[in-house]
Amino acid sequence: MDFLDLVKKRQSVRRYLSKEIEPDKLHRCLEAARLAPSASNSQPWSFLIVDNPELKDKVAKLTFDKVISFNKFVVQAPVLVVFIIEKPKIITRIGSFLKKIEYPKIDIGITSQNFCLQATAEGLGTCMLGWFKEAPIKNLLHIPPDKKIGLIVSLGYAPENYRLREKTRKSFTEVVKYNSYIQRQ
Repeated sequence: MDFLDLVKKRQSVRRYLSKEIEPDKLHRCLEAARLAPSASNSQPWSFLIVDNPELKDKVAKLTFDKVISFNKFVVQAPVLVVFIIEKPKIITRIGSFLKKIEYPKIDIGITSQNFCLQATAEGLGTCMLGWFKEAPIKNLLHIPPDKKIGLIVSLGYAPENYRLREKTRKSFTEVVKYNSYIQRQ
């Protein structure tokens, strides 16, 4: 598949079949995530796979509640991947401090996008979740207190009739500038 076609095909999937994920497909998604670039090659991440159905459901239920219910679909996904932010190299920490940029958070975004694009190439659906109850999830999954969960990604097969949505994005000319932010006539 052409890369731009893959990018156009990748979307947030919010309905899943109960079909099991083949281990080799999951492995390729994780390998794509592992190979992502990072600031100073720190690779400040680890990936915790939650595929035990009972445990997965407990984690899924910690991504929504009575008031914030938009993640209720997560319980349908057969697999959740927890992207954990690990301590980066000292050079990255110094750079983050000096530049006031949290490079590990950027790196988590890059690695999770690699994961999701590979999943799309494998015929799988994903949804990146930034809304979850971190403390209870860390306790449930025995994640050390000094670690931070960057994202949780749901993974599974979308139903066959799951429609590929047209991407609504700003126009090319709205977001692309050449040589100067302010374009002069």
